[in-house]
Amino acid sequence: MQQFLEALFLQAGYNAALVAIGAALLGFAAGSSGTFLFLRKRALVSDAVAHATLPGIAIAFMVMVAFGGDGRNLAGLLAGSALTAWAGLLIIEWIPRRTRLAEDAAIGAVLGVSFGIGVVLLTVVQTMSAGRQAGLESFLLGSTAGMLFQDAVIISIGGSLAVFCTWLMRRPMTLVAFDSTYAAAMGYNVRRIDLLMMGLVLAVTVIGLKLVGLILIVAMLIIPAVTARFWTERAQHVIWIAGGIGAASGYLGAVLSASAPGLPTGPIIVLMAAGFFVFSLFFAPVRGVLSSVIRHRRFQVRVHRRQGLLALAAQHPIREPYTLRLLAQEGLVRPDGVPTDAGRAQAAKIARDERRWDIAREIHQDAGLTGRYDGLTPIEDVFTADEIAEFDLRLGSPVSVRGA
Repeated sequence: MQQFLEALFLQAGYNAALVAIGAALLGFAAGSSGTFLFLRKRALVSDAVAHATLPGIAIAFMVMVAFGGDGRNLAGLLAGSALTAWAGLLIIEWIPRRTRLAEDAAIGAVLGVSFGIGVVLLTVVQTMSAGRQAGLESFLLGSTAGMLFQDAVIISIGGSLAVFCTWLMRRPMTLVAFDSTYAAAMGYNVRRIDLLMMGLVLAVTVIGLKLVGLILIVAMLIIPAVTARFWTERAQHVIWIAGGIGAASGYLGAVLSASAPGLPTGPIIVLMAAGFFVFSLFFAPVRGVLSSVIRHRRFQVRVHRRQGLLALAAQHPIREPYTLRLLAQEGLVRPDGVPTDAGRAQAAKIARDERRWDIAREIHQDAGLTGRYDGLTPIEDVFTADEIAEFDLRLGSPVSVRGA
Protein backbone atom coordinates (compact mmCIF):
# COMPACT_ATOMS: atom_id res chain seq x y z
CA MET A 1 0.00 0.00 0.00
CA GLN A 2 2.87 2.34 0.82
CA GLN A 3 4.41 1.75 -2.62
CA PHE A 4 1.06 2.43 -4.29
CA LEU A 5 0.62 5.76 -2.46
CA GLU A 6 4.16 6.80 -3.33
CA ALA A 7 3.56 6.01 -7.00
CA LEU A 8 0.14 7.73 -6.90
CA PHE A 9 1.69 10.99 -5.72
CA LEU A 10 4.69 10.69 -8.08
CA GLN A 11 7.12 9.86 -5.29
CA ALA A 12 8.21 6.45 -6.58
CA GLY A 13 11.11 7.67 -8.66
CA TYR A 14 11.81 9.67 -11.79
CA ASN A 15 11.01 6.92 -14.30
CA ALA A 16 7.74 5.95 -12.59
CA ALA A 17 6.57 9.58 -12.55
CA LEU A 18 7.56 9.98 -16.21
CA VAL A 19 5.59 6.89 -17.24
CA ALA A 20 2.51 7.91 -15.20
CA ILE A 21 2.37 11.39 -16.72
CA GLY A 22 3.02 10.07 -20.23
CA ALA A 23 0.34 7.39 -19.83
CA ALA A 24 -2.20 9.96 -18.62
CA LEU A 25 -1.53 12.24 -21.60
CA LEU A 26 -1.72 9.34 -24.02
CA GLY A 27 -4.94 8.10 -22.42
CA PHE A 28 -6.60 11.50 -22.77
CA ALA A 29 -5.57 11.80 -26.41
CA ALA A 30 -6.68 8.24 -27.21
CA GLY A 31 -10.03 8.57 -25.45
CA SER A 32 -11.01 11.88 -27.03
CA SER A 33 -9.89 11.09 -30.59
CA GLY A 34 -11.20 7.53 -30.50
CA THR A 35 -14.70 8.84 -29.72
CA PHE A 36 -15.38 9.74 -33.34
CA LEU A 37 -14.22 6.33 -34.55
CA PHE A 38 -16.68 4.76 -32.11
CA LEU A 39 -19.53 7.10 -33.12
CA ARG A 40 -18.79 6.46 -36.81
CA LYS A 41 -19.00 2.69 -36.10
CA ARG A 42 -15.47 2.09 -37.34
CA ALA A 43 -13.83 0.68 -34.25
CA LEU A 44 -12.01 -2.04 -36.19
CA VAL A 45 -10.24 0.56 -38.35
CA SER A 46 -8.05 1.35 -35.35
CA ASP A 47 -7.09 -2.32 -35.12
CA ALA A 48 -6.03 -2.41 -38.78
CA VAL A 49 -4.11 0.85 -38.45
CA ALA A 50 -2.31 -0.44 -35.37
CA HIS A 51 -1.22 -3.64 -37.12
CA ALA A 52 -0.15 -1.65 -40.19
CA THR A 53 2.47 0.11 -38.06
CA LEU A 54 4.50 -3.07 -37.56
CA PRO A 55 6.11 -3.22 -41.05
CA GLY A 56 7.05 0.46 -40.75
CA ILE A 57 8.85 -0.13 -37.45
CA ALA A 58 10.97 -2.90 -38.95
CA ILE A 59 11.66 -0.98 -42.19
CA ALA A 60 12.61 2.18 -40.29
CA PHE A 61 15.02 0.17 -38.13
CA MET A 62 16.72 -1.35 -41.17
CA VAL A 63 16.96 2.00 -42.96
CA MET A 64 18.48 3.75 -39.94
CA VAL A 65 21.00 0.94 -39.45
CA ALA A 66 21.88 0.98 -43.16
CA PHE A 67 22.76 4.68 -42.90
CA GLY A 68 24.85 4.11 -39.79
CA GLY A 69 22.35 5.48 -37.29
CA ASP A 70 20.84 4.11 -34.12
CA GLY A 71 18.14 1.73 -35.27
CA ARG A 72 16.29 2.11 -32.01
CA ASN A 73 15.77 5.87 -32.28
CA LEU A 74 12.14 6.37 -31.24
CA ALA A 75 11.45 9.31 -33.56
CA GLY A 76 12.67 7.34 -36.57
CA LEU A 77 10.69 4.24 -35.60
CA LEU A 78 7.52 6.27 -35.11
CA ALA A 79 8.01 8.01 -38.46
CA GLY A 80 8.34 4.65 -40.20
CA SER A 81 5.29 3.25 -38.44
CA ALA A 82 3.29 6.35 -39.38
CA LEU A 83 4.11 5.93 -43.07
CA THR A 84 2.99 2.32 -43.31
CA ALA A 85 -0.04 2.97 -41.11
CA TRP A 86 -1.09 5.82 -43.40
CA ALA A 87 -0.60 3.56 -46.42
CA GLY A 88 -2.82 0.94 -44.76
CA LEU A 89 -5.40 3.62 -44.00
CA LEU A 90 -5.50 4.76 -47.62
CA ILE A 91 -5.89 1.16 -48.79
CA ILE A 92 -8.81 0.64 -46.38
CA GLU A 93 -10.44 3.78 -47.76
CA TRP A 94 -9.68 2.92 -51.40
CA ILE A 95 -10.84 -0.72 -51.57
CA PRO A 96 -14.57 -0.20 -50.80
CA ARG A 97 -14.62 2.93 -52.96
CA ARG A 98 -13.10 1.30 -56.06
CA THR A 99 -14.18 -2.33 -55.72
CA ARG A 100 -17.22 -4.30 -54.67
CA LEU A 101 -15.64 -5.34 -51.40
CA ALA A 102 -17.13 -3.98 -48.17
CA GLU A 103 -15.11 -1.98 -45.69
CA ASP A 104 -14.90 -4.81 -43.17
CA ALA A 105 -13.26 -7.01 -45.84
CA ALA A 106 -10.71 -4.28 -46.52
CA ILE A 107 -10.00 -3.93 -42.82
CA GLY A 108 -9.48 -7.66 -42.44
CA ALA A 109 -7.18 -7.82 -45.45
CA VAL A 110 -5.01 -4.88 -44.36
CA LEU A 111 -4.86 -6.15 -40.77
CA GLY A 112 -3.78 -9.67 -41.67
CA VAL A 113 -1.35 -8.78 -44.46
CA SER A 114 0.29 -5.97 -42.46
CA PHE A 115 0.80 -8.12 -39.40
CA GLY A 116 2.21 -10.95 -41.52
CA ILE A 117 4.67 -8.66 -43.28
CA GLY A 118 5.65 -7.08 -39.98
CA VAL A 119 6.40 -10.40 -38.29
CA VAL A 120 8.52 -11.52 -41.28
CA LEU A 121 10.48 -8.26 -41.26
CA LEU A 122 11.04 -8.49 -37.50
CA THR A 123 12.46 -11.96 -38.02
CA VAL A 124 14.80 -10.54 -40.66
CA VAL A 125 15.85 -7.77 -38.27
CA GLN A 126 16.75 -10.30 -35.58
CA THR A 127 19.15 -12.01 -38.01
CA MET A 128 21.02 -8.75 -38.66
CA SER A 129 24.26 -8.26 -36.78
CA ALA A 130 23.08 -4.81 -35.66
CA GLY A 131 19.60 -6.00 -34.77
CA ARG A 132 20.02 -8.91 -32.42
CA GLN A 133 19.52 -6.72 -29.40
CA ALA A 134 17.01 -4.42 -31.05
CA GLY A 135 14.05 -5.57 -28.93
CA LEU A 136 11.54 -4.35 -31.51
CA GLU A 137 9.09 -7.02 -30.40
CA SER A 138 8.39 -4.80 -27.40
CA PHE A 139 6.26 -2.66 -29.73
CA LEU A 140 3.71 -5.49 -29.79
CA LEU A 141 2.73 -5.16 -26.12
CA GLY A 142 4.56 -1.99 -25.13
CA SER A 143 7.55 -1.39 -22.93
CA THR A 144 7.90 1.44 -20.43
CA ALA A 145 10.90 0.27 -18.43
CA GLY A 146 13.32 2.07 -20.74
CA MET A 147 11.25 5.20 -21.34
CA LEU A 148 13.42 8.29 -21.59
CA PHE A 149 12.56 11.96 -21.17
CA GLN A 150 12.59 12.55 -24.93
CA ASP A 151 10.15 9.66 -25.35
CA ALA A 152 7.75 11.31 -22.90
CA VAL A 153 8.16 14.62 -24.75
CA ILE A 154 7.20 12.95 -28.05
CA ILE A 155 4.12 11.40 -26.44
CA SER A 156 3.17 14.71 -24.82
CA ILE A 157 3.58 16.83 -27.94
CA GLY A 158 1.88 14.30 -30.21
CA GLY A 159 -0.99 13.75 -27.79
CA SER A 160 -1.51 17.49 -27.30
CA LEU A 161 -1.66 18.08 -31.05
CA ALA A 162 -4.17 15.24 -31.45
CA VAL A 163 -6.38 16.69 -28.71
CA PHE A 164 -6.14 20.17 -30.23
CA CYS A 165 -7.17 18.88 -33.67
CA THR A 166 -10.03 16.94 -32.07
CA TRP A 167 -11.28 20.11 -30.36
CA LEU A 168 -10.83 22.20 -33.50
CA MET A 169 -12.73 19.81 -35.81
CA ARG A 170 -15.23 18.41 -33.31
CA ARG A 171 -18.31 19.89 -34.99
CA PRO A 172 -17.81 18.62 -38.57
CA MET A 173 -16.54 15.27 -37.30
CA THR A 174 -19.59 14.90 -35.05
CA LEU A 175 -21.89 15.73 -37.96
CA VAL A 176 -20.21 13.19 -40.24
CA ALA A 177 -20.22 10.56 -37.49
CA PHE A 178 -23.98 10.81 -37.00
CA ASP A 179 -25.26 11.63 -40.51
CA SER A 180 -22.74 11.68 -43.35
CA THR A 181 -25.48 12.30 -45.96
CA TYR A 182 -26.66 15.45 -44.21
CA ALA A 183 -23.04 16.56 -43.75
CA ALA A 184 -22.47 16.19 -47.50
CA ALA A 185 -25.65 18.19 -48.18
CA MET A 186 -24.29 20.93 -45.90
CA GLY A 187 -21.20 21.17 -48.09
CA TYR A 188 -18.70 19.18 -46.00
CA ASN A 189 -16.23 16.90 -47.76
CA VAL A 190 -17.12 13.65 -46.00
CA ARG A 191 -14.17 11.72 -47.41
CA ARG A 192 -11.65 14.25 -46.12
CA ILE A 193 -13.29 14.40 -42.72
CA ASP A 194 -13.26 10.60 -42.55
CA LEU A 195 -9.57 10.62 -43.38
CA LEU A 196 -9.00 13.27 -40.71
CA MET A 197 -10.75 11.11 -38.10
CA MET A 198 -8.64 8.12 -39.02
CA GLY A 199 -5.55 10.30 -39.24
CA LEU A 200 -6.04 11.36 -35.62
CA VAL A 201 -6.41 7.72 -34.66
CA LEU A 202 -3.24 6.96 -36.59
CA ALA A 203 -1.34 9.69 -34.75
CA VAL A 204 -2.45 8.43 -31.34
CA THR A 205 -1.68 4.84 -32.36
CA VAL A 206 1.84 5.76 -33.42
CA ILE A 207 2.70 7.74 -30.30
CA GLY A 208 1.18 5.03 -28.08
CA LEU A 209 3.30 2.19 -29.48
CA LYS A 210 6.09 2.71 -26.97
CA LEU A 211 3.77 2.70 -23.98
CA VAL A 212 1.06 0.10 -24.58
CA GLY A 213 2.00 -1.50 -27.90
CA LEU A 214 0.15 -1.87 -31.17
CA ILE A 215 -2.15 -4.61 -29.89
CA LEU A 216 -3.37 -2.78 -26.79
CA ILE A 217 -3.59 0.75 -28.19
CA VAL A 218 -6.84 -0.28 -29.88
CA ALA A 219 -8.39 -0.80 -26.45
CA MET A 220 -7.27 2.67 -25.34
CA LEU A 221 -8.95 4.19 -28.39
CA ILE A 222 -12.29 2.42 -28.03
CA ILE A 223 -12.94 1.44 -24.39
CA PRO A 224 -12.96 5.02 -22.95
CA ALA A 225 -15.38 6.18 -25.66
CA VAL A 226 -17.70 3.23 -25.08
CA THR A 227 -17.53 3.86 -21.32
CA ALA A 228 -18.26 7.58 -21.69
CA ARG A 229 -21.38 6.78 -23.70
CA PHE A 230 -22.97 5.33 -20.56
CA TRP A 231 -22.77 8.69 -18.78
CA THR A 232 -24.22 11.17 -21.26
CA GLU A 233 -26.49 11.57 -24.27
CA ARG A 234 -24.53 14.49 -25.77
CA ALA A 235 -21.73 13.81 -28.26
CA GLN A 236 -19.74 16.88 -27.17
CA HIS A 237 -19.67 15.57 -23.61
CA VAL A 238 -18.70 12.06 -24.71
CA ILE A 239 -15.46 13.42 -26.20
CA TRP A 240 -14.16 14.93 -22.96
CA ILE A 241 -15.54 12.26 -20.64
CA ALA A 242 -13.79 9.65 -22.78
CA GLY A 243 -10.60 11.69 -22.56
CA GLY A 244 -10.90 11.86 -18.77
CA ILE A 245 -11.52 8.12 -18.50
CA GLY A 246 -8.56 7.41 -20.76
CA ALA A 247 -6.31 9.71 -18.71
CA ALA A 248 -7.43 8.12 -15.43
CA SER A 249 -6.90 4.64 -16.85
CA GLY A 250 -3.41 5.51 -18.07
CA TYR A 251 -2.35 7.20 -14.84
CA LEU A 252 -3.77 4.60 -12.43
CA GLY A 253 -2.53 1.73 -14.59
CA ALA A 254 0.99 3.16 -14.61
CA VAL A 255 0.81 3.77 -10.84
CA LEU A 256 -0.32 0.21 -10.16
CA SER A 257 2.41 -1.17 -12.39
CA ALA A 258 5.03 0.96 -10.63
CA SER A 259 3.89 -0.25 -7.19
CA ALA A 260 4.05 -3.89 -8.34
CA PRO A 261 7.09 -4.07 -10.64
CA GLY A 262 6.24 -7.57 -11.85
CA LEU A 263 3.11 -6.31 -13.63
CA PRO A 264 3.39 -5.05 -17.24
CA THR A 265 2.28 -1.45 -17.66
CA GLY A 266 0.40 -1.66 -20.98
CA PRO A 267 -1.95 -4.53 -20.08
CA ILE A 268 -2.60 -3.03 -16.63
CA ILE A 269 -3.63 0.28 -18.26
CA VAL A 270 -6.08 -1.56 -20.49
CA LEU A 271 -7.44 -3.52 -17.53
CA MET A 272 -8.00 -0.25 -15.66
CA ALA A 273 -9.98 1.05 -18.64
CA ALA A 274 -11.95 -2.21 -18.63
CA GLY A 275 -12.64 -1.68 -14.93
CA PHE A 276 -14.13 1.75 -15.63
CA PHE A 277 -16.21 0.17 -18.37
CA VAL A 278 -17.62 -2.55 -16.10
CA PHE A 279 -18.40 -0.02 -13.36
CA SER A 280 -20.18 2.24 -15.86
CA LEU A 281 -22.04 -0.69 -17.38
CA PHE A 282 -23.69 -1.44 -14.04
CA PHE A 283 -23.80 1.89 -12.20
CA ALA A 284 -24.08 4.72 -14.77
CA PRO A 285 -27.13 6.81 -13.77
CA VAL A 286 -28.68 7.06 -17.25
CA ARG A 287 -27.77 3.95 -19.25
CA GLY A 288 -26.40 1.56 -16.62
CA VAL A 289 -27.88 -1.85 -15.91
CA LEU A 290 -28.83 -0.93 -12.33
CA SER A 291 -30.62 2.26 -13.36
CA SER A 292 -32.46 0.32 -16.09
CA VAL A 293 -33.62 -2.23 -13.53
CA ILE A 294 -34.77 0.56 -11.20
CA ARG A 295 -36.65 2.34 -14.01
CA HIS A 296 -38.33 -0.91 -15.02
CA ARG A 297 -39.30 -1.57 -11.43
CA ARG A 298 -40.79 1.89 -11.03
CA PHE A 299 -42.66 1.54 -14.32
CA GLN A 300 -44.03 -1.81 -13.19
CA VAL A 301 -45.21 -0.28 -9.93
CA ARG A 302 -46.98 2.57 -11.77
CA VAL A 303 -48.72 0.17 -14.15
CA HIS A 304 -49.94 -2.13 -11.35
CA ARG A 305 -51.08 0.83 -9.27
CA ARG A 306 -53.07 2.31 -12.15
CA GLN A 307 -54.65 -1.00 -13.10
CA GLY A 308 -55.61 -1.63 -9.50
CA LEU A 309 -57.22 1.77 -9.10
CA LEU A 310 -59.13 1.34 -12.38
CA ALA A 311 -60.41 -1.98 -11.07
CA LEU A 312 -61.58 -0.24 -7.89
CA ALA A 313 -63.28 2.47 -9.94
CA ALA A 314 -65.11 -0.19 -11.96
CA GLN A 315 -65.95 -2.01 -8.70
CA HIS A 316 -64.14 -5.14 -9.86
CA PRO A 317 -62.19 -7.35 -7.48
CA ILE A 318 -58.39 -7.13 -7.63
CA ARG A 319 -57.15 -10.61 -8.54
CA GLU A 320 -53.45 -9.91 -9.04
CA PRO A 321 -51.64 -10.56 -5.69
CA TYR A 322 -48.83 -8.10 -6.46
CA THR A 323 -51.30 -5.31 -7.29
CA LEU A 324 -53.28 -6.01 -4.12
CA ARG A 325 -50.14 -6.01 -2.01
CA LEU A 326 -48.91 -2.77 -3.60
CA LEU A 327 -52.21 -0.91 -2.97
CA ALA A 328 -52.37 -2.29 0.57
CA GLN A 329 -48.86 -0.98 1.30
CA GLU A 330 -49.99 2.48 0.20
CA GLY A 331 -53.11 2.26 2.38
CA LEU A 332 -55.47 2.35 -0.60
CA VAL A 333 -57.12 -1.01 0.13
CA ARG A 334 -57.51 -3.33 3.09
CA PRO A 335 -55.84 -6.78 2.96
CA ASP A 336 -59.16 -8.27 1.83
CA GLY A 337 -59.28 -5.91 -1.19
CA VAL A 338 -61.89 -3.48 0.13
CA PRO A 339 -60.92 0.11 -0.78
CA THR A 340 -60.21 2.61 1.97
CA ASP A 341 -61.37 6.21 1.79
CA ALA A 342 -58.04 7.21 0.27
CA GLY A 343 -58.31 4.36 -2.22
CA ARG A 344 -61.81 5.38 -3.27
CA ALA A 345 -60.65 8.96 -3.77
CA GLN A 346 -57.65 7.88 -5.84
CA ALA A 347 -59.77 5.48 -7.92
CA ALA A 348 -62.31 8.22 -8.62
CA LYS A 349 -59.47 10.53 -9.69
CA ILE A 350 -58.03 7.92 -12.07
CA ALA A 351 -61.44 7.19 -13.61
CA ARG A 352 -62.19 10.89 -14.03
CA ASP A 353 -58.79 11.48 -15.66
CA GLU A 354 -59.62 8.76 -18.21
CA ARG A 355 -62.80 10.64 -19.11
CA ARG A 356 -60.92 13.96 -19.14
CA TRP A 357 -58.54 12.55 -21.76
CA ASP A 358 -61.52 11.54 -23.90
CA ILE A 359 -62.80 15.12 -23.78
CA ALA A 360 -59.29 16.44 -24.49
CA ARG A 361 -59.10 14.37 -27.66
CA GLU A 362 -62.42 15.77 -28.80
CA ILE A 363 -61.37 19.38 -28.19
CA HIS A 364 -57.72 19.20 -29.23
CA GLN A 365 -56.94 17.63 -32.59
CA ASP A 366 -53.20 18.11 -32.01
CA ALA A 367 -51.80 14.56 -31.96
CA GLY A 368 -48.54 15.88 -30.55
CA LEU A 369 -50.45 17.04 -27.46
CA THR A 370 -53.06 14.37 -26.87
CA GLY A 371 -50.71 11.69 -28.17
CA ARG A 372 -48.72 12.02 -24.97
CA TYR A 373 -51.37 10.03 -23.16
CA ASP A 374 -49.90 6.69 -22.14
CA GLY A 375 -52.15 5.95 -19.18
CA LEU A 376 -49.39 6.91 -16.75
CA THR A 377 -48.66 10.57 -17.48
CA PRO A 378 -50.75 12.78 -15.15
CA ILE A 379 -53.11 15.01 -17.11
CA GLU A 380 -51.90 17.94 -14.99
CA ASP A 381 -48.47 17.57 -16.67
CA VAL A 382 -49.99 18.22 -20.11
CA PHE A 383 -52.87 20.67 -19.66
CA THR A 384 -53.31 23.80 -17.57
CA ALA A 385 -55.72 24.06 -14.64
CA ASP A 386 -58.10 26.19 -16.74
CA GLU A 387 -58.19 23.58 -19.50
CA ILE A 388 -58.83 20.79 -17.00
CA ALA A 389 -61.66 22.86 -15.46
CA GLU A 390 -63.21 23.13 -18.93
CA PHE A 391 -63.02 19.33 -19.29
CA ASP A 392 -64.75 18.97 -15.90
CA LEU A 393 -67.59 21.26 -16.96
CA ARG A 394 -68.31 18.94 -19.86
CA LEU A 395 -68.09 15.86 -17.68
CA GLY A 396 -70.53 16.91 -14.99
CA SER A 397 -70.60 15.15 -11.61
CA PRO A 398 -67.50 13.12 -10.61
CA VAL A 399 -67.35 9.32 -10.47
CA SER A 400 -67.84 7.72 -7.07
CA VAL A 401 -66.48 4.42 -5.81
CA ARG A 402 -68.59 2.46 -3.31
CA GLY A 403 -67.05 0.34 -0.60
CA ALA A 404 -68.01 -3.24 0.13
